[in-house]
Amino acid sequence: MSTGTGRATSPSLARRRRRPTAAPYLLSAPAIVLYVAFTVIPVLYAIGISFFAERLTGGGILGVRATTFVWFDNYLDVMSDPQLLAGFGRLAIYGIIAVPITLGLALLFALLLDSPGVRLQRFGRTAIFVPYAVPGVVSALMWGFMYLPSTSPFSYITRSLGLGSIPFLEQQGIYGALANISIWGGVGFNMLVIYTALRSIPNELIEAARLDGAGEVQIALRVKVPLVGPALVLTAIFSLLGALQLYGEPLVLKPLTVTISSTWAPLMKIYQDAFALDNLPVAAAASIVLAVGTAAVSVVVLLLVRWTTRRGMR
Repeated sequence: MSTGTGRATSPSLARRRRRPTAAPYLLSAPAIVLYVAFTVIPVLYAIGISFFAERLTGGGILGVRATTFVWFDNYLDVMSDPQLLAGFGRLAIYGIIAVPITLGLALLFALLLDSPGVRLQRFGRTAIFVPYAVPGVVSALMWGFMYLPSTSPFSYITRSLGLGSIPFLEQQGIYGALANISIWGGVGFNMLVIYTALRSIPNELIEAARLDGAGEVQIALRVKVPLVGPALVLTAIFSLLGALQLYGEPLVLKPLTVTISSTWAPLMKIYQDAFALDNLPVAAAASIVLAVGTAAVSVVVLLLVRWTTRRGMR
């Protein structure tokens, strides 16, 4: 058997090339097993127990507590829980502060590092990215002691000026304090994603814009930003998902202030229901509600971006 280039190909070799190989399945098997064991099965278990609850059966003093199928009663209790609803409200305020500032600073730093003639580019990328490598608990502890009036360098400066301590951990400053921890740790990762997208823009487009008389600010706003739209959408979804999963920062700051309660964030309320109150079915229902809400918010963001993009192309 010969090919157009004059090379002969044996039938056995052709059959070996078409024969499916088990190598991809063997290599991916450990990841699939871990995913099923630690993601799929726990999710299915949570969905299953969310439809059950312990009820007193038999009546009277001699009644026996038994696990009963209650349909959607747990979900109705979750949706009417004032503590959980208040937690979602606080989470919304936190997200409104943290997400736009994180994305704005990430985009600004990425554009600055991508500017021509910028000095210490590698050092700048590393310095901005390093906070992302710090574990969330460690960064929350560090900022927590910087917020305490007795140890805060910021409050020391304001007290020296006769302005008193800054109320970082009080009601009027707790949202900004928590958002600052998230912003400090999240800007570097998002900046790196956007910067990578900026480096993939063809130089011919940038040079053509300069030849047309566009300045660096105009190039950044009218050429670079529209071309890194997919990266901005990706970082926006990452930041939004991180805000919806707020847990570690308020939990670490909780011993330092009376402003943060044990149910301050939705995940803190779910943890309390599951392990402090030993009410796993309600906690499972709340987890499912949070997961569905997170997925719905992500889909809404994607649809809004797609709709905005289509209107801009018309």
